[in-house]
Amino acid sequence: MVFAPTPRLTVTVDQPSDAPELHLHPGGQGVWQARMVMSLGVDVVLCTALGGEIGQVLEPLLVSEGVDLKVVLRDSGSGGYVHDRREGSRREVVDVPGQPLSRHELDELYNLALGEGLRAPVSVLSGPNEPSLVPADLYRRFAADLGANGGRVVVDLAGEHLTAVLDSGVFFLKVSHEELIADGRAAGDDEEQLTRAMYDLHAGGAENVVVSRADEPALALVDGEVFEVEMPRLQAADPRGAGDSMTAGVAAVVARGGDVRTAIRTGAAAGALNVTRHGLGTGRLDSITGLVDRVRLVPAGSRPQERTTPDELADRAAER
Repeated sequence: MVFAPTPRLTVTVDQPSDAPELHLHPGGQGVWQARMVMSLGVDVVLCTALGGEIGQVLEPLLVSEGVDLKVVLRDSGSGGYVHDRREGSRREVVDVPGQPLSRHELDELYNLALGEGLRAPVSVLSGPNEPSLVPADLYRRFAADLGANGGRVVVDLAGEHLTAVLDSGVFFLKVSHEELIADGRAAGDDEEQLTRAMYDLHAGGAENVVVSRADEPALALVDGEVFEVEMPRLQAADPRGAGDSMTAGVAAVVARGGDVRTAIRTGAAAGALNVTRHGLGTGRLDSITGLVDRVRLVPAGSRPQERTTPDELADRAAER
């Protein structure tokens, strides 16, 4: 189950040849994650809220994606953006974030998504495109209710929404190093500072943690060990969407019963291949599968680390 409370209509102007082209797609973190999960051969239930003229356009577009769509109709409008990519890079023309969900709409969406999440082995809680649109406490309740009933919760969140889900505990957390620094969870972008932040996140409630680092290898904390996620470098057509594809790759493998290390390697492959394409959250299953064997989890630092227990990790974080 993918919880996507605020999907967006994305309008992109492109010109690969003499004539310009106009592309309309559903977008937003949850939509991109669901798209990649399906690319990896796993069925998805997408729970969302839609409203206004944009919502009327989004619904058939989402259905055409192939997801099992569950919708709460809202009185206020959904959001979207227009990007111009004719010069080779994205230029934002307009961005409409949409309106916050009302209390009644939040209750309806929570009940809908909770019911679907309780039937799913893995639930991905995607963030709103603007933090003010959905309260952080909703995510805390989701993580608590799903985890207490045997579900595995996967998140890619930051700010108060991240703090909220940590209070309840999550199976897997992906976060960027920029977000850790902006949230005051890391003092800098060097490996030592980020590793310390990962220990803190684990002690705070995240069972497994991956920190993406832009052009540098991601860091992964799994079973008491910190790894660098090493993989071949590929030329990027559009650098956006790698993190969402990584999160989706992890969720897809875990939903099929795979182990966490294979899930992280698959997520890294999905994220790397996504940036070679212009469609966010897209990828070929055979290409992703072929790249997984080239992704390695290498112990961080100069020496392989000793295996530690979660309690020992918490003690280390406290000592720092």
